[in-house]
Amino acid sequence: MAVKKPTIEQLKKIAEEFNLTLTTDELSSYQESMKGALESYNRLNQLVEPSLPVKYPRTPGYRPGVEENSYNAWYWKTSIKGKSTGKLAGKTIVLKDNISLAGVPMMNGSAILEGFVPDEDATIVTRILDAGGEIVGKAVCEDLCLSGGSHTSATGPVLNPHDPTRSSGGSSSGCAVLVAAGEVDMAIGGDQGGSIRMPSCWSGVYGLKPTYGLVPYTGIFPIEQTLDHTGPIAKTVEDVALLLEVIAGEDGLDPRQSVLEVKPYTEALVGHAKDIKIGIVKEGFGWDGLSEEDVDHLVREAAYSLENSGATVEDVSIPMHRDGIHIWNGIGIEGLTSLMVKENGMGTNWKGHYSTKLLDAYGKARKIRANEFSETVKMTMLLGQNMQDQYNGKYYAIAQNLARKLKQAYDNALKIYDVLIMPTIPMKATKIPSPDASREEIITRALEMIHNTAPFNVTGHPAMNVPCGKSEGLPVGMMIVGRHGEDDTVLRVAHAFQYTHERIASHA
Repeated sequence: MAVKKPTIEQLKKIAEEFNLTLTTDELSSYQESMKGALESYNRLNQLVEPSLPVKYPRTPGYRPGVEENSYNAWYWKTSIKGKSTGKLAGKTIVLKDNISLAGVPMMNGSAILEGFVPDEDATIVTRILDAGGEIVGKAVCEDLCLSGGSHTSATGPVLNPHDPTRSSGGSSSGCAVLVAAGEVDMAIGGDQGGSIRMPSCWSGVYGLKPTYGLVPYTGIFPIEQTLDHTGPIAKTVEDVALLLEVIAGEDGLDPRQSVLEVKPYTEALVGHAKDIKIGIVKEGFGWDGLSEEDVDHLVREAAYSLENSGATVEDVSIPMHRDGIHIWNGIGIEGLTSLMVKENGMGTNWKGHYSTKLLDAYGKARKIRANEFSETVKMTMLLGQNMQDQYNGKYYAIAQNLARKLKQAYDNALKIYDVLIMPTIPMKATKIPSPDASREEIITRALEMIHNTAPFNVTGHPAMNVPCGKSEGLPVGMMIVGRHGEDDTVLRVAHAFQYTHERIASHA
C-alpha cells in the first residue's frame, strides 16, 4: 500500500495546529519538497520488519459463557503448552489481557480494541512456555488498565470472590480473582499505579511489582514508560518467586530495562526473617478519609508478628511518602495521555521492539470509537491534554524531577531498614458502583485507593502485597517494599510471614 501524499487541506490543518501562518503557495512548495521523504516511507512498506517469535503451536480458544465465568474474570480461554519439562511444568498461567499472545484476541479491557488479534508473543510468554508452563487464557482487565477498581472493563465488572457485590481491585482484576478462586495456579499482571498489588490485596492473594526494568515489558500494551511494570500473582510466595525466576532478565528490546542481576528467588525463601530490619512507614497509615482502623490495625499487627521470625521491627517516618500520589498524578496523567492515547500506545524516541500491528489497530479504532472509552480514560485524557496545552508540560517535568527526590527519601530509609511496610490499600474492598451510578462515583471508585501503591511505580522499588488477615470477611493486605534489585529480600520477608502463619494455623 503506497503512502499518500498529503493534500493542501491536510497540510493547512497541520500548520494551524502548529501555529504556522502559511499561504496556499507556500504549502504547495512544502508539499513538493516532501517527495524524497515519501519515497523512503514507500520503501519501508517493501521491507520486512523483525517480529517477536511465536515458538509453540496453539488454537485460538474461545470466550467462555457465564456458566464457566462466575466472577466475569475470564476474557478468553485457550490451552497453549510449551516444553514438557522446566520450572513451570504442571503449572497453569493466565495472562492479563494487555499482553500479546499470538492468535488469541486481546481487548485490554476496552471496546476500542475489541476484535484485535496479535500476531506476536510477548517476551514473557515465550519464557513461560520455554519453562514448561501452560498458558490457559487471558484474564479481564480494566479499560486500558486505568482503574484500581474492577468496574470499568467493557466486558463488565469483575466480582470479588469473597463478596460478589464488592470490587476485586484493578486493573489486573481478572488475574487476581482467577488465582484466588483456584482456577489457575499463577497469573501475570501489569502495574502502573498498583495494578498487581491492589487486586491481589482485595482478592486475598500474593502479588509482586518487581523492581523497575527487571521483567521485560516487550509485547505488552503500555501506559507510561517510566511507570510500566509487569509481574507475578499467585496463591503462595513460592509460586510468585518461581514465576519471577522464569520471566526476569533483559531481552534487549525494552528501554525500561538496565543491567539488573537475576537471582534464584526461590532460594531466598528460608522460612524466617532473622537479622532483617523492618521499618513500618507511619505515613502509610491514617490517610484522612481513606484509611480504615481495622486495616491499619491488622497491618501493624502483621508487621510486628515478624519479630517472631527473627526480624527487628520499628516505626519510621518518611514524610515525602504523602507527596508520592501527587508526583504520580503529575507523571501519569500527562504521560499516559501522550503515550497511550495520542501516540497509540507506542510513541517515538525509544529503541526496542514496536508492536506495529497493535498500534495501527488501536490508532484507527480510537479515531472512530473514542466515545466508548471508560469514564476514567476520558477524564484523564481531558485533563492531561489541558495541562499540556495550558502549561506546556511543565508539571510533568516538575514531577519527573521530584521523582528522584522521592526515590532518595525511600532509599535513605532503606539504608537503615531492609524492607518497609505499610497497608497495600488503606481500606477494604468497596462496593461495585451500580449501573446507574454517577460519573463522579464511577471515577472516584476507580482512583481513590492508590495512595500507598502508586509512589513505588514512580520510584521503581520492588513492592509486594501479602495477605495478612480478614475483617468483616474481606481480605486485608500488607505491602512490603525493598531496595532496588532486592526482590529476593522482599520475597524472603513475605515468605517468613506466610510460613509462620501456616505453622500457627496447622497447630490450631
